[in-house]
Amino acid sequence: MKRALLLATVAFAALAPFSVRAQDSNTQKDSAILIKNATILTITHGNIEHGSILIRDGKIAGVGTDLKVPDGATVIDANGQYVMPGIIDCHSHIAIDGGVNEGSVSVSSMANIADVLDPDDMSIYDDLAGGVTAANILHGSANAIGGQTVVIKLRWGKPASQLPFEGALPGIKFALGENPKRSNFSPPPGVEPRYPATRLGVEETIREAFIEARQYKKEWDDYNQKKAAGNENLIPPRRDEKLEPLVEVLEGKRYVHSHCYRADEILMLIRVANEFGFKIRTFQHVLEGYKIADEIAASGAGGSTFSDWWGYKMEAYDAIPYNAALMTDRGVIVSINSDDAEEARHLNQEAAKSMKYGGLSANDALKLVTLNPAIQLGIDNRVGSIEVGKDADLAIFNHDPLSVYAVVQKTLIDGRVYFDRQRDIDARPALEKEKQDLLAKEKKAAEEKKAEGKSESKPEKKPDAKKKQPPTSQSNVGNIAGGGL
Repeated sequence: MKRALLLATVAFAALAPFSVRAQDSNTQKDSAILIKNATILTITHGNIEHGSILIRDGKIAGVGTDLKVPDGATVIDANGQYVMPGIIDCHSHIAIDGGVNEGSVSVSSMANIADVLDPDDMSIYDDLAGGVTAANILHGSANAIGGQTVVIKLRWGKPASQLPFEGALPGIKFALGENPKRSNFSPPPGVEPRYPATRLGVEETIREAFIEARQYKKEWDDYNQKKAAGNENLIPPRRDEKLEPLVEVLEGKRYVHSHCYRADEILMLIRVANEFGFKIRTFQHVLEGYKIADEIAASGAGGSTFSDWWGYKMEAYDAIPYNAALMTDRGVIVSINSDDAEEARHLNQEAAKSMKYGGLSANDALKLVTLNPAIQLGIDNRVGSIEVGKDADLAIFNHDPLSVYAVVQKTLIDGRVYFDRQRDIDARPALEKEKQDLLAKEKKAAEEKKAEGKSESKPEKKPDAKKKQPPTSQSNVGNIAGGGL
């Protein structure tokens, strides 16, 4: 265990400085960058062959075929390569320090993922290697109403405070079905099971929480109204950190992203949302969304689903790989998400599966991991397509991104290169040498400590051979009887 921890620490210690140098060496945010000779997949305005992208101050300043190289600009020759908007993962659990769930209560809306962001999680760098530039970091699904979510940019090497996507509306995680009713969890002996334990109980838990939130909002509205009228000697209502995020939901200031599987429960949450006057922003996983795609579209919710996961638990048995395409055809804004750090490294290929299963066009397939998740997260004015004025969050592939042979060459965020495959490969010998040197140093230190411990230990006192010792065990008795002593 200690050796594994050491290797991980050594690998990170060596890699992190390199990654920071990679982004700061020749692609500063305030310098001009020109990516030229590429096939540009704009998503919104078709493809541009032998095109160029001009980047200034972290923004896309020009897109076309006849852009000139500004004085002092850094040039990236992407001849034979493809440039697409950075991939956006609408459901991720990377970059979290500690557990992802608060399992003690059914409503844990006071918990906030932003408080536990881990900028040193290697999954950030790994996902950059897959072309991911932004992700919606979610609380787990153990709670009917879980914790507050945060959208981040994968700015590897930056502190936690610089990860959140500036201006992105915060969210909150809901969950329906087997996970919040604890189907696969048995409490220890003597411990009472946590409520709820049924699907009906999950619905009632959510409804009860919003009844409380609505009353809490009224108390504060009344207080603020009286204070505005000139009443100064007022005692404000007591702050409730569990209910305040739910009030933000009621006021349209916080998005709801709900884990779900079954069609009946999706319809249930739509009805609850209508009852209290708020909207579901996305149904996450939504594996039976194809059954009620019209209803989801009418509610205004998006669907963030898997490409082809099914059968891994009872409520996933009706999942089909045509789900994304069928919901898209019915007018739902659909994205393909990872829910897994490894899966996020090839979301471009996960999106491509919708061309086989459902016949989506190449451009509509790419939308599943670019523009559509940007719309779902309310950041499409900044990212999700290659347009002048948007953030220069880009991924450069050596082949068409929808090909199984496509490998990311560079990933840019805000006009900075946060991943460079060739620079990474070139640095590996030095990193390996540094790791081996550190391991050798640790081994030497351990040997010296062991030797020092031996020298400081007192020698064991040997019994006087001339003095006859009394028998102390059955074996000694046997030896005496046999003449051994």
